[in-house]
Amino acid sequence: MNSPDLHLEPADGRTLLRRSITSQSRRMLGAGALTCGHQVGEAAVPLLIGVIIDRAVATGDTVALITWLGVLIANFAMLSTCGRLGFQVGFGASVNAALDLRVRIARRALDARGSSQAQLPGAMVSIATSDVRRLTAVHYQLAQGLAAVVGVIVAGVALLAVSLPLGGLVLIGTPLLLLAVRAISSPLEKRSSAQQEQAARAAGVATDLVRGVRVLKGLRAERAGSAQYHRASRLALGASVHNARTEAVYSASVIAINGCFLALVALVGGRLAMDGQITVGQLVSAVGLAQFLLEPMATFGAVFATLAAGRASAVRIAEFLNAPPAVTGGSAAPASANPGAIVLNDLHGPGLNGVDLKIDAGQFIGVLTTEPSAAATLCRCLGRELDPEQGEVVLDGQSLRDLDPARLREVVLVCPHDPDLFTGTLTDNVLTSAERDEDALHSALAAAGADQVASMLPHGLDSEVSERGRSLSGGQRQRIALARALVRDAPVLVLHDPTTAVDTVTESSIAEGLRRNRAGRTTVLLTSSPALLSAADRVILLHEGRIVADGTHAELMAQQSTYQEAVLS
Repeated sequence: MNSPDLHLEPADGRTLLRRSITSQSRRMLGAGALTCGHQVGEAAVPLLIGVIIDRAVATGDTVALITWLGVLIANFAMLSTCGRLGFQVGFGASVNAALDLRVRIARRALDARGSSQAQLPGAMVSIATSDVRRLTAVHYQLAQGLAAVVGVIVAGVALLAVSLPLGGLVLIGTPLLLLAVRAISSPLEKRSSAQQEQAARAAGVATDLVRGVRVLKGLRAERAGSAQYHRASRLALGASVHNARTEAVYSASVIAINGCFLALVALVGGRLAMDGQITVGQLVSAVGLAQFLLEPMATFGAVFATLAAGRASAVRIAEFLNAPPAVTGGSAAPASANPGAIVLNDLHGPGLNGVDLKIDAGQFIGVLTTEPSAAATLCRCLGRELDPEQGEVVLDGQSLRDLDPARLREVVLVCPHDPDLFTGTLTDNVLTSAERDEDALHSALAAAGADQVASMLPHGLDSEVSERGRSLSGGQRQRIALARALVRDAPVLVLHDPTTAVDTVTESSIAEGLRRNRAGRTTVLLTSSPALLSAADRVILLHEGRIVADGTHAELMAQQSTYQEAVLS
């Protein structure tokens, strides 16, 4: 079922929740109607039992007994069917709404313009799973709530038929009961929001620590990482405990309120029976209806609790979806003539302080930065994940600010320092399209030294890679990722430290393969590796955010002490 309302302009949490409900309104109405049938059938059970007592048992009429027992059996069959189908349709509404939201979250996460509010991977997973689940649980609970209202009305009318005082008590007391339950649900919503936020932060920290466990071990920073997660998890635990206490108080309060109300109904009904104003069967029906009311009234509490958690999650989802893009503007396509000429004009940003640089099309250039932030900023600016604070980047005469980021990345491919691999075979991880070009594949594998990785695995290129490539060593992952970048054959390729986990001999072979594979196309290599820098046509040295030297690797090694220290450190 299409849900166009969900994909309109940005909305706050309340509006997002409303649109999500509206998008599944037909399913929810169907589920509500079926569940109402179930509730009517449940309410009819004590009435039918009372009728059987008054018209069959008390009179000894066998035919009446058989007839009304048949009606009771038919009623059970009806309420069972309605309950089962109502659950299926209501649950389907929740599932479809969750699918719509997760698709939208995935689109936002993959938006070519990025997001100005960086999210830890674990926090994004929490939003797409836990928060979506809490929000879409509202769909099912609202259908249950509608059925609970109908059940209370049916029970109230039935009690009016049995006795006006009993019916009046229920019809007057139920709205007051609802107001009381709603009033005590407000603290739960606040605590639920805080708990979800802390849980997402703990999940984000855990995910990042797992991803960087090798780095932590290399730096012997396991204790620092453990302490960081301990702090985050303790905050999450504290928020969860506070939330659990609030839920416990809320649940106990709802049960107490419901119990007092039902006790009052039973007390009034018993008094009427003692006075002879109602029959034995009517007394049984009244007590049965009073017990029946426990279920729909408990449902009211569940609906309000679910709404409280759903609204809190809707706010978090809306904040993620509405976060401004990291880069704005630009819809033009890159020029097709002489692709690959890059000019940096007075570039400012983290680690950069007025960089002016011209790179000719087809040039293989190395860039050595003495500040890590400078290399990261260059990568992000060249891939237009970030617009510079001042100055501009020009590709073939066009400012990157004027180009559509998605189209730009068809021409400029940036391979970050820590690229991820995915579950699948080696071939699946290297190829980037359904079309398989054997020559391009083997050329990229050889240039990156990834053919050696395949030869060491039991099934070669068909060997399975685990999630994030954890079944491979760091050097093997880097070579597979490099082959993946090379097989794209992009006009401009930007590589950031692609061989930090590779041994020296293999690194020298990769340097030769890179130069051979990228002949005639622009390549920007940000690295401090002497093997890779020696393969470049020219090398740029960035120190304190500025270009301080420009020449070949051999020239800079002979003339620049800063360059020597950076390469040999």
